Amino acid sequence: MFFTSKSHIFSANYLQFNNKPPLRSSLQAYSSEMGLDHITDRCSIPQKVKQEDDDENVSDTLPHVRYLREFQKDKLFGKVVMVRFDSNVLLGEKQDQQAKLFDNAVLTIKYLHEAGAKMILVSSWPVKTNSKLHSSASVSAYLSSVLKLRFVPVKSFIGYKHYKMEESPTESIFLLENLSRVKEDVANCARFSEQLCTGVDIFINDAFSQSHKILASTVGVTSFVYASVAGFQFEESLVQLKNAFGTKKNPYIVMIGGGNLVEKAAAVHYLASSADGLVFVGNMAFQIMHALGLPVSRRLVEAGAFTEAFRIVQFADSRKIPIFFPKDFWCLNDQLKKPELVPVHRILEGWSPFALGPNSLEEVTTLLSNSKKIVWIGPVKFHASIQDSNGTSVLVKLLGKLSKRNCDVTVVGNMACKALMAESSVFSSCNIIENASVIWEFLKGRKLPGLMALDRGYPSIIDWHAIYADPTRPLLVDIGSGNGLFLFGMAKKRKDMNFLGLEMNGKLVKRCLDAVYQSGLENGYFIETNATSTFQSIVSSYPGQLVLASIQCPNPDFSKPEHRWKMVQRALIEAIRDLLSSNGKVFLQSDIEAVAIRMKQQFLKYGDGKFIIDHQEEWLRDNPFGVQSDWEQHVLHRGVPMYRLMLSKS
Repeated sequence: MFFTSKSHIFSANYLQFNNKPPLRSSLQAYSSEMGLDHITDRCSIPQKVKQEDDDENVSDTLPHVRYLREFQKDKLFGKVVMVRFDSNVLLGEKQDQQAKLFDNAVLTIKYLHEAGAKMILVSSWPVKTNSKLHSSASVSAYLSSVLKLRFVPVKSFIGYKHYKMEESPTESIFLLENLSRVKEDVANCARFSEQLCTGVDIFINDAFSQSHKILASTVGVTSFVYASVAGFQFEESLVQLKNAFGTKKNPYIVMIGGGNLVEKAAAVHYLASSADGLVFVGNMAFQIMHALGLPVSRRLVEAGAFTEAFRIVQFADSRKIPIFFPKDFWCLNDQLKKPELVPVHRILEGWSPFALGPNSLEEVTTLLSNSKKIVWIGPVKFHASIQDSNGTSVLVKLLGKLSKRNCDVTVVGNMACKALMAESSVFSSCNIIENASVIWEFLKGRKLPGLMALDRGYPSIIDWHAIYADPTRPLLVDIGSGNGLFLFGMAKKRKDMNFLGLEMNGKLVKRCLDAVYQSGLENGYFIETNATSTFQSIVSSYPGQLVLASIQCPNPDFSKPEHRWKMVQRALIEAIRDLLSSNGKVFLQSDIEAVAIRMKQQFLKYGDGKFIIDHQEEWLRDNPFGVQSDWEQHVLHRGVPMYRLMLSKS
């Protein structure tokens, strides 16, 4: 299909578009006054097999994080846990209409309470969230009545924990002051983050709607606790996001409302790369029309949007997918208050479109009726102060019918979701994502700071029988295995054991695995991962016994004190303690004495009395295995001492 626009010259009231070369495109075009040479069926969507792997794209942007459900309740008993909750979900005046998210937000709190954790809740709640809730005292009373638990308001952020926790009943849940008035939270102030979570063991992020922001209460605090995980409501929101943009059904149509194409161009381009058609039902439609050379009133054109719109048009043409923009509008005149129905190419200066016309709604209905997957993001809005309530209502009812006919429907954005809430039957059958800001950031390909700050979980189930010739042999795990010299030496020396290297550097892991395959080694393997977060999930599935764990020369980052001891953290130590067999051993060494001392202190502190030093001297003089790592060889070659320590599990 071809779209050819003749050169147009309009009066001074219209933007000029001259000498535009013919554009070969699959765009659906008009045929009458606009000088279009070819007429096509605007509503036809060809059935085809998609080439893009949407699941892979989604998983690349959304890392696998640790979830609260992965914490056994006995591991939470007595721990001080801070929960950053979503006030829009828990405190919203219409939270009963968001049953799934609300239930999961409540589940996070009740799960921790039943586990015997000491809870501290923190959030921001602007006046618009709930006009009846202002102070932490009123929010505490409200949560107490809804959740049937005892919530205690805290009036100060600094020095509140030890004093209040000692004086209040053990069953109390503490609620901090409203963060919406705290500028240090928005600034992600490191000092405030540290004060906020003083004495906190575990941080639970249950506010997915804030994950596109860098806040002290969602990002900063993760540097000062030993575990940062996603709560049940956060997890449910991630599932919604994956369902919206990771499933594969065709035809797949994206309906885009709202404006500000310049800021959202990357997101629209991403949608064009995965969808089978784009439908513009907001101010962005005028930017697309302008890029095609159609007459558009000057005040409807965004500054700087032409280039981005033209790129989107070209990309859609290269993929042979149609783009729909409205055919007619209801408009208001600056002088006349009575609305008139106007074709899109006859909107004169002084007239403002505010609603989709009947022909446009009919075409959108025809277009969507054959779809198997629909994502609607952004409001049906063309006027700064007026939303198209009639067009929105028509679309809501249509999506309700389609969702009952095995069509996956996702609605994104506050305005669109409110329209669905009015139709209870439609609301229950659609995937609802109320906060559009997070989704736009995700679609732009940007990392979500609140998500990236959480601890990683290992996403895959490991087939140990495919890795080792005999997966029941005793296992040695080298944490931070580097180039694998130590593990390769040990694997050749001890054929009766299996050896596993956990390393964050993907290039080193790839080289090690290549060496494993080339040498035919059957008792050695390497995994690219952050062992601090994933040691438990990886090693717990091993069929045999963990008999030894080694941490050799972890690299401290002295330029960033808050990151200085990234590897040897409480979560890792507790995982090693729990998984290590009786009389199992832990080997620690470093060429920096302060690092070695710190590791020893941490293992003795968080080992729950189960680790004892296995030798009389302060440090082991020689390597007990007779196999050296590459860094150990380098250090000894320079004549610098190594500080070695062997611990046994009592």
